[in-house]
Amino acid sequence: MYPILDKIESPADIKGLGMDELRQLCAEIRSYIVEVCSENPGHLGSSLGAVELIVGYHYVFDAPRDKIVFDVGHQAYAHKILTGRRGSFGTLRRKDGLSGFLRMDESAYDNFGAGHSSTSISAALGLAEAARIQGREEKVVALIGDGALSGGLAFEGLNNAGAGNADLLVIVNDNDISIDKNLGGLHNHLLKITTSRKYNDFKNMVWDAIGEGGIRNRIQRWWRSLKSWAVKYSGGDLFEALGFRYFGPVDGNDIEAVVNALKRLKDMPGPRVLHAHTVKGKGYAPAENDPVNWHAPGKFSRETGERAAAPEGPDRYQDVFGKVLCELAEQDARVVGITPAMAKGCGMTEFANSFPGRFFDVGIEEEHAVTFSAGLAAGGLRPFCNIYSSFAQRAYDQIVHDVALQRLPVTLCFDRAGLVGEDGATHHGVFDIAALRAVPDTIISSPKDETELKQLMYTALATDHGPFIIRYPRGRGEGAAWKEASYKTLPLGRAEELKQGKKVALVCTGPIVNGALRAAGKFGEEAGVYNFRFVKPLDTEMLDRIAGQYSHVLTLEDGCLKGGLYGAVAEHFAKLDNAPSVEGIGVPDEFIRHAGRDEQWEFCGMDEASIAKKIENFLENHK
Repeated sequence: MYPILDKIESPADIKGLGMDELRQLCAEIRSYIVEVCSENPGHLGSSLGAVELIVGYHYVFDAPRDKIVFDVGHQAYAHKILTGRRGSFGTLRRKDGLSGFLRMDESAYDNFGAGHSSTSISAALGLAEAARIQGREEKVVALIGDGALSGGLAFEGLNNAGAGNADLLVIVNDNDISIDKNLGGLHNHLLKITTSRKYNDFKNMVWDAIGEGGIRNRIQRWWRSLKSWAVKYSGGDLFEALGFRYFGPVDGNDIEAVVNALKRLKDMPGPRVLHAHTVKGKGYAPAENDPVNWHAPGKFSRETGERAAAPEGPDRYQDVFGKVLCELAEQDARVVGITPAMAKGCGMTEFANSFPGRFFDVGIEEEHAVTFSAGLAAGGLRPFCNIYSSFAQRAYDQIVHDVALQRLPVTLCFDRAGLVGEDGATHHGVFDIAALRAVPDTIISSPKDETELKQLMYTALATDHGPFIIRYPRGRGEGAAWKEASYKTLPLGRAEELKQGKKVALVCTGPIVNGALRAAGKFGEEAGVYNFRFVKPLDTEMLDRIAGQYSHVLTLEDGCLKGGLYGAVAEHFAKLDNAPSVEGIGVPDEFIRHAGRDEQWEFCGMDEASIAKKIENFLENHK
């Protein structure tokens, strides 16, 4: 079915291909990615756009001796296919299958793990310096998308690499024309000249001949001025200012142009940038025409491009957040919304359209998003800053120093809290409670359903200090009638008793309370259920009541046990003379691999059947 691709078992197999064969290989890889992703959903658009860059890299460089570091990793499908994983590519993102991102323990060709944005340049610089110090002849390449360049870590890496004159090639995969257009014929001519071996050998010979001194400096200033004029409209002045030699843009979807540029740049020393312009979704018309929705489209018809309809069910938490935010903004002109490049994913599209002057998409800049929100709050506004829980890890210092220390009324909405399924360990939002519970003046909450999310957002707006953290999971809610529910303020730090019991108390936070209720219902009056929608401040009065009524407590949370709700409850009971025994149900002290979310919950013992079994075992042992 794939005449060339079917013969490729490693990058060595493409070294002898001619240019026409490379073009066909790129087309076959695209077709194979579309075939697999139509049935097994993944990150489609980015991987389709990066095919030639990856094929070109493996054609010119000698992996795995030479190293490539991917940013985020969702554009790396062609890399996986070319590096011995073509046969298992259909297991992508499934339990016990290939990761959707890069993992060092998955392949010798995965030189550094990826999953979060803007890490590639720093990691690649580390690999390049490690090779230099240990005397290894290796070439190191960082492949970063133009969106990821907005992350502060990318600029830190560029600054360090440029100042240190590191032997590093950075390929900027520009698929959104965020850097201005190519200069045409003059630009292409300059690219060929400045990347040619003869040109650089001649330049070095002249430099050596004239030696150090005023004339060299004058020539350098003249040349930089000329080159700056030539590349300033293509974005190169930024990289040149950071100490990199800039080349491009090249057509990143033209395999011949990519190969020629990489051949010229491979052995050139020092820090250099190749700017490649690509088309997200390249080669598959539906993805090219709608790159936002085809970033990760779910299942679809390969032939027609028709996407599978979402199954009927309750509203998604992200959509509840977006709608409630709009309603709060109608009521209060101080409400503003902030997101680090996740407007659609976190449900803020309607808010952006309805309140364009009060909506801020700051790019992939979580740290900036939090401190910017703090500034908005200091200026008298009421910011709702929505960040995926796993990405909020990057803004820890800003949450502590810029919000909590100043008690500013910033509401931090952590979407995708808990286990997230197929994206795996890089994207699980399981550390937020443990990370932030120790921070003074911080409010940490987790709603049991859609209505409680609505009430918590209203409560946050009515609270005069922060940070006020609301964490909620990916996906659909519980089917609560949230639209009909009136707004009301919830008492800070107060839990609610949902079901009385006699022997076992299930102390829960977040949507896991619903499974706990169903499990406890199987044991009549033996098991009670309590909703600790606030982990901080903790309702110690309710815990004292529980301690006086039950002999055993099970804490339940969709986060890590160490330092989470389990830790908070155990800490309080440790102060009591006749405290009940405590067990925790939640994420154990390990990174949970990618799989379906239901499979992950079952693995962690968080599903309804596992909770019921835990209650049954206790009651059997304490008759």
